[in-house]
Amino acid sequence: MWFTLLLQVLFHARYEAGGGSFAKPMSAAEEQACLTRLAAGDPKAREELIERNMRLVAHIVRKYAATVTSWEPDDLISVGAIGLIKGIDTYDMEKKAKLSTYLARCIENEILMLLRADKKKKQDVSLQEPIGQDKEGNTISWDDVLVYEDESVTEQVDLAMNKKELLAAMQQELTLRERDVLERRYGLKGNKEETQRQVAKSMGISRSYVSRIEKKALEKLQKKMCR
Repeated sequence: MWFTLLLQVLFHARYEAGGGSFAKPMSAAEEQACLTRLAAGDPKAREELIERNMRLVAHIVRKYAATVTSWEPDDLISVGAIGLIKGIDTYDMEKKAKLSTYLARCIENEILMLLRADKKKKQDVSLQEPIGQDKEGNTISWDDVLVYEDESVTEQVDLAMNKKELLAAMQQELTLRERDVLERRYGLKGNKEETQRQVAKSMGISRSYVSRIEKKALEKLQKKMCR
């Protein structure tokens, strides 16, 4: 998924800069001040809240990582981060709910939705499944013909622009092997999204080596896109 890859690029350098750990949580005073700035429309406050609560994502992922063998911890962190962002975007200070409690619920819900969808996966029709050909003889799938009415035009344009920039950065900055790993991991260019273990098996290398290649590639992309 392009969104998942963009999310990984966003957080990777911050994670690595911290020596493999996420930033420390905010104090109560810092959190309150940041929420006030967020309510006033400060975009930097949103970024700070995301960054300083990633440790909570990692904590919740650890609860599932030991029992959910079909997903790598990095995959679960990506999904949990999506839940974190949704939680920050929907949090209402006036309801007096504790922020960490609300965010933990959002993170866990996102992971649980993934696990439920995973159980139903075998029974679902894949949106990438070929259903015929167009007039030029190109294969078309359900994903090509379905209309997603819940996506705003702004969101579609924004994602398209980010995808274009990211694709250009991949071509300019990454080696063939690094591109191959990311394309397999995030289901790009028609590939099925794979775990690090699956990528390692198909490429004939160790999972730890795949992890190192992926982290190095994400760091390159993050630096390029920041520039």
